[in-house]
Amino acid sequence: MSVVTVEKEVGASLVEEVDRLREEKNAVILAHYYQEPEIQDIADHVGDSLELARWAAETTADVIVFAGVKFMAETAKILNPQKKVLLPDMEAGCSLSDGCPPSEFRKFLDEHPGHVVVTYVNCSVEVKAMSDYICTSSNAEMVIDSIPKERPIIFAPDQNLGKYLIRKTGRQMVLWEGSCMVHEAFSIDKLLKLHAEHPDAEIIAHPESEQHVLKVAGFIGSTAGMIRHVNSSKAEKFIVATEAGILHRMQKDVPEKLLIPAPAAEENTCSCSECGFMKMNTMEKLYRCLKDERPEVVLDEDLRKQALVPMLRCLEFKPKP
Repeated sequence: MSVVTVEKEVGASLVEEVDRLREEKNAVILAHYYQEPEIQDIADHVGDSLELARWAAETTADVIVFAGVKFMAETAKILNPQKKVLLPDMEAGCSLSDGCPPSEFRKFLDEHPGHVVVTYVNCSVEVKAMSDYICTSSNAEMVIDSIPKERPIIFAPDQNLGKYLIRKTGRQMVLWEGSCMVHEAFSIDKLLKLHAEHPDAEIIAHPESEQHVLKVAGFIGSTAGMIRHVNSSKAEKFIVATEAGILHRMQKDVPEKLLIPAPAAEENTCSCSECGFMKMNTMEKLYRCLKDERPEVVLDEDLRKQALVPMLRCLEFKPKP
């Protein structure tokens, strides 16, 4: 069903209907920076994984609509067992989470006994339940630094973030060989050519990117960290190496600055790197899930309790603003 058809059916714009339903159902809409602009604009809170987890933990709403991907909605449910958590499209997955099947991860842990298990939030509830700590790109370095130096560490599922943390912390870690398809899509040759065309532009990158991209970056940080940097930097031009959806929020904050998406190796609609999973959510689907209160995220209670322990540890680590 098209957006036009839905608007005709409800007799008002989708935005007006979402606003009405949100108030009627005491619902909160959380959206990741990688969502479509219209979803970011209607959300109550827009943030990165850590910010969204904190808002999910603190909300007084009865219903949480999570405009993101499945592992994010699962995280909200881990923190809010009594609340109804909805995801506009249950097929909105994540290459990192999908690339770390729980059964295979269990075998991996059995092969490396005695290790502290640190997993990136981009993983399933089953993998979270096997972890000692959960981290996000905003607080990963703090989490690693908190672990006694004599304790060996397993880091999963993002090997690129893991390699970055090894360089930053000096800690050797056993890495699960997973990666984000969005952040591995950048072409270093195209990036260097683009920088040659804009030599005064600063390259900023997410630590999920490959090492050759991080080596040429002037700033490396989480999505929220990249936004803060663009706001505070004296630079007037930036080449942004992360999912292109972040540019919407960035440009709203700094309309006077030039923001250029880092080029992907393969051409697509914008020649940038976009997450197909994130873009599965639409305004129509958001309206439908709020109206019908489904798809709903439902977790096994024992599994949820196991995953809650490392998730609460994650929230203890607050990066500097």
